[in-house]
Amino acid sequence: MLPQLAEFTVPRLTFTGALDILAVAFLIYELLLIVRGTRAAHILGGIGTLAFIYAVAVFAHLEALRSLLAYLVPYFPIAVIILFQSEIRRTLARLGRKNIFGGGYRRPESTDELLLAMKVMAQERCGALIILERDIGLRTFIESGVRLDAEISRDLLLSIFRPGTALHDGAVIIRKDRISAAACFLPLSTNPSLSGKLGTRHRAALGITEETDCLSLIVSEETGWMSVAAFGEIERHLNAEQMDERISKHFGVGPYKSQRPEEPVSLNREKDAGVFHE
Repeated sequence: MLPQLAEFTVPRLTFTGALDILAVAFLIYELLLIVRGTRAAHILGGIGTLAFIYAVAVFAHLEALRSLLAYLVPYFPIAVIILFQSEIRRTLARLGRKNIFGGGYRRPESTDELLLAMKVMAQERCGALIILERDIGLRTFIESGVRLDAEISRDLLLSIFRPGTALHDGAVIIRKDRISAAACFLPLSTNPSLSGKLGTRHRAALGITEETDCLSLIVSEETGWMSVAAFGEIERHLNAEQMDERISKHFGVGPYKSQRPEEPVSLNREKDAGVFHE
């Protein structure tokens, strides 16, 4: 026994071996990032528990239990694909949205109009959800709403999100500096770690960013606070300048300060004109 242990030597670490270890470590790290804080973590825990029980059954010669678990093993790959379909889709989307060559982004020309509209809606506490497309196409979600293909303007955005209108509910999707569609349906985030205070609008904003590389701009109907969501994370209680910085950062450009003067606008133009309704 001792001579055999004495003959054991640690394999020499080569460049290829080191690269192999780093690649495996990176994949494990990405897997942990994907399942962290999601129901997939609990599912993985259950799979790990079954694997441990199977090992105990083999070691303790529990043939009935081992045979039962061995019979279920061939169906595990299918079960994993079904249970982790959203996580697998998110992983492939994350790999596909990597900008290998860098650059290629610019600050959307419509940012000024967006910020002016959002500032007015925040003052009036008018709920809004605006999605800015980047690399991954949002055609599936665009087709779920009302196609517009309109030029972006503050007045149009205020009209769309005016309470009581047909397009108020749902999201506006902006594609190539144009309002592609309104009243779009988005997937809701199922992340259990989210605050219970987040409503459907905020969960939809997070859900679409978990599957694509878009940027979600939110105005809370209850508080009037502006928020931004990207890559499954949300930043709340932002002002117009901070929103501008997040938009510029998301599209790969430095902070930009608009030179356009702000115009005092109200969502309720009838009240400004002296016309009041009950």
